[in-house]
Amino acid sequence: MIEVINLRKRFGELLVVDDLSFAARDGAITGLLGANGAGKSTTLRMICGLLKPDSGAVRADHVGALLDHTGIYPRLTVRENLTYFGSLHGIEQPRLNRRVDELIAVLGLDAVADRRTVGFSQGERMKTALARALVHSPRNLLLDEPTNGLDVPTVRSFHGFLKRMRDEGACIVFSSHQLDEVRTLCDNAVVIAKGRLVAEGSPQEICRDADAFVSLIC
Repeated sequence: MIEVINLRKRFGELLVVDDLSFAARDGAITGLLGANGAGKSTTLRMICGLLKPDSGAVRADHVGALLDHTGIYPRLTVRENLTYFGSLHGIEQPRLNRRVDELIAVLGLDAVADRRTVGFSQGERMKTALARALVHSPRNLLLDEPTNGLDVPTVRSFHGFLKRMRDEGACIVFSSHQLDEVRTLCDNAVVIAKGRLVAEGSPQEICRDADAFVSLIC
């Protein structure tokens, strides 16, 4: 479970996150909805510890994060990337080898597992970055607009994978500005605008009226 409690973050004179609170439960995908610049990415970076909040608190245990598709070493293969990042988490080699093989199979990376990642497609980079975020078997997963730029088959495959993780009890926070994606994928939705919580509830209720939704986030 992830709890965000009265988070506040300012960059100079700009208040980006303003007294934000919400909870994301285990066994559910929570959609973090908002327009570009609403504070979604900053919130996720505070949850996973990349940014220190000016005030407030986060309660989360064992977090994995996919905040962009970068950070993959292009001269290393998929397998070498995952092995390297797994070793940074202190996973012992026999267990790490099994975990890397499992992620390659589950994410459909078999065909490219032993290729250097330079020149990978957007979908291949995303899957590799997701595997990197999952290599230490986190209880909580943060995803910052991960489907941007992906083709339809890759998005469907990715959504199916996230639903399997949810059904296994994972807590997933998925940020997006796409109404249809959140309505299709998420169990709960948290809407933020100008860094503040403006709505929370089921995606169907929040997204029922597109005009009303737009008025919320603007």
